[in-house]
Amino acid sequence: MKIWNMLGAVGLVLATQSWVSAEEIEIPSINPDEGRIGEVRRVADESEFKVCSDPDNMPYSNLKLEGFEDKIAKVLADDLGKKLSFQYAYNRQGFLRNTINAMRCDVIIGMTSDFDGLRTSKPYYRSGHVFVWRKDSNYDITNWDSPDLKKGIIGIVDKSPATIPLNDYNLMTNARPYRLQRDLNLPTSFIIDDLVKGDIDVAVMWGPIAGYYVKNSKVPLEMRLIPEYNKVNLKGKEYWNISVAVRMKDKDRIKMINEALERNKDKIDAILKDYGIPTVPVVEGDSVYKK
Repeated sequence: MKIWNMLGAVGLVLATQSWVSAEEIEIPSINPDEGRIGEVRRVADESEFKVCSDPDNMPYSNLKLEGFEDKIAKVLADDLGKKLSFQYAYNRQGFLRNTINAMRCDVIIGMTSDFDGLRTSKPYYRSGHVFVWRKDSNYDITNWDSPDLKKGIIGIVDKSPATIPLNDYNLMTNARPYRLQRDLNLPTSFIIDDLVKGDIDVAVMWGPIAGYYVKNSKVPLEMRLIPEYNKVNLKGKEYWNISVAVRMKDKDRIKMINEALERNKDKIDAILKDYGIPTVPVVEGDSVYKK
């Protein structure tokens, strides 16, 4: 889940680019003092649509601009008549501090709508956690009490919301935990890769990541959205509204983005569908604090 990747040890590299191929880009290390209060910092250029992005985080984004957030960024920039550019940083602890809050970029394409550290747009999609299994296993999993969940090894991201119901249903002995923060030596598909290899029997994942790799898997996989759990335990919240985010002070910028999102709803929905992103209707006013 992308929003959980912002926790953990820092691994930061940054670069600015226009719409060019990855082969033309170098990602230099940065001066850690640049952008801090009292130091030289970038002044926002209103002719730019400058996105804070991860250089290697499919299906969201990468240097080749192959991610669905890359495509959505281009739709918004084109609609607003602005030049699209990117500031790259690995989406880990310090990501916000070293990107949008340091004025190195102005827009984050995917952020939970209830995040109170930034000003967020109206939600443009909503997704949740999913169960994924190999089709040839003949499993049928609809909820945490499905008998097939007890038959094999369940791959799950440690400390993700889905670990709450996993524990409540006494399934921890079946679990194989994966690090909350991805090892950058591994591809973003690593949990699905283990499922395909048979190292695990069921994967419990954030839907947008799972959906993309399920759609592109050479081994047939089944995927099903997990029922919401926040009425049982708020920490087990499985579904989230997703928005575009800007700095708190950028009221005019978010107004323009909201208008562009509305004008381009059909295009954005088509991008999400093309990437296999499982979506459900947006719940207005939804929050991690609200049952």
